[in-house]
Formats: sequence, structure tokens, C-alpha cells
Amino acid sequence: MNNEDLPFLFRRRLGAMFARREITIAGGGTRVYDESEWRGALVAVRHGRIELETLAGARRVFGYGDTMWLTGLPIRALHNPDPEPAVLVALSVLPGEGGGAE
Repeated sequence: MNNEDLPFLFRRRLGAMFARREITIAGGGTRVYDESEWRGALVAVRHGRIELETLAGARRVFGYGDTMWLTGLPIRALHNPDPEPAVLVALSVLPGEGGGAE
């Protein structure tokens, strides 16, 4: 599979106006939700599965290629229900580049 076959969030070169981060959650691990970490970012699952837990205790599972917006949601934590690491890609517009916070 070449770079052009990958979903756009997974491509290494997206242009100078974007910030791209990869977040890994260890197998069986949990990451406490901090809205400021996800503000303004489009988030996709690159590897594994992620389970979002809401403040009410409900859970929803997302897998490879699923895309999420995590800002403004009542999320408590992100869990990796599998034994292998899960990887998320977060893409946001850099400040001053047409949409990011300045």
C-alpha cells in the first residue's frame, strides 16, 4: 500500500498548515480525557480499537479508519480494549492558518 492509498489523516505529508500528532494507548490501557488535548482536532483510529467512555458510563468502540470529533463531548476516558497498542492520529489546523485558535 502506498501513501496515496491511505486515508488522508494517516499520510505523512499533509501540508504546512496542519499539525499532525499520533497518540498511542498501550494494550489494555486508559487515557483520561482532557478536552484541551483534542480541541480543534479531527481524530482517526490508525491501529487497533478505541473505546470512548462517557461521563454517564456508556461506551462506544471505534476501529481502524473511524473518524471522531472529541471536542465538547461528555467523555470520561479513552480505553484500549485490546492487548496490542492502539494508535490515534489527530489533525488540526495550525494557529493563524485559517481555522486554528490564535
